[in-house]
Amino acid sequence: MSVEKIISDWKKKKFSPIYWLEGEEPFFIDEITDYAEHHLLSEQESSFNLTILYGKDTSWADVLNACRRYPMFAEFQVVLLKEAQQMKEIEKLLPYFKQPLSSTLFIIAYREKKLDSRTNFSKTVKSSSEFHTFSPVKETELGEWVQAYASKKGLKISGKAIQLLTDHTGSDLSVLTGEIAKIMLNLGVRKEITEDDIELYVGVSKEFNSFELQSAIADRDLYRAIRIINYFSSNPKAGPIQMVNATLFAYFSKVYMLFGFDPADSAAARAALGGGAFFINDYKKAAKNYGEEGISKILLLLHHYNLRSVGISDTGTSSSELLKEMVVKMITDVKR
Repeated sequence: MSVEKIISDWKKKKFSPIYWLEGEEPFFIDEITDYAEHHLLSEQESSFNLTILYGKDTSWADVLNACRRYPMFAEFQVVLLKEAQQMKEIEKLLPYFKQPLSSTLFIIAYREKKLDSRTNFSKTVKSSSEFHTFSPVKETELGEWVQAYASKKGLKISGKAIQLLTDHTGSDLSVLTGEIAKIMLNLGVRKEITEDDIELYVGVSKEFNSFELQSAIADRDLYRAIRIINYFSSNPKAGPIQMVNATLFAYFSKVYMLFGFDPADSAAARAALGGGAFFINDYKKAAKNYGEEGISKILLLLHHYNLRSVGISDTGTSSSELLKEMVVKMITDVKR
């Protein structure tokens, strides 16, 4: 069940007595608990019927006592157990899972971890609650996730803007959505986020960034690539080599994937690339310009220079010089 389905059910007054929310992507867990904290009860009802507990600072006995209270002047009470993964002896909540109170909505946020599925406690939790595990969004699906999130906010976002944004923030959804919120505050009546907005409000140059560097390499445009690297040299925070290499490796890995598909079957390639489908034509261009063997050599160069960037077989070359040396080899030495 998705975050949207849970919240949709709650809006329709469809509740289960217990919700167990776990997994390595805390953004979705926080989205649900935030809604529960601020929207399930009215302001007046919350005064008496909302209990927020933190695993590190509370005992299992305190949790049981809170859950077994009856609501005051409301149909139900809400008990939120945040940071449940930090609570000692959490398995002593087992009796409540077997006999929950129908007038209590008990929500457990077990962030960034999962229960050991082999334990009796885990088996009981899964059979006695609305049990949900939230995994991180896959890199190949990140672009589509950002597009869907923007759409949910009533916005459109261009493919290039998505690439600039995700290159800058990585896959941390809290940071991503925070940047989108910041942009929204400045859009006024406009309903589309462009690369200009990313440059202006997030602080990523639309001309000198990892996305433009990978495009220059794909085009075998050495002049443009060197200009971008020189910008990185003058603005180290804009393009640290480890971040740039990670971006390039992800990009050329997707290009390499294309060689496993029938060139005429774009639909299969788009499905495999997920969010990368925004840039399927760019991938095809790089594949054409370098060929399968060339892309393989580029991936090896990225691995080699990544090792040198952390001091393996290299102790003195600056990051910008390493990046420049690597890109020159890619564009001039790697043959089609």
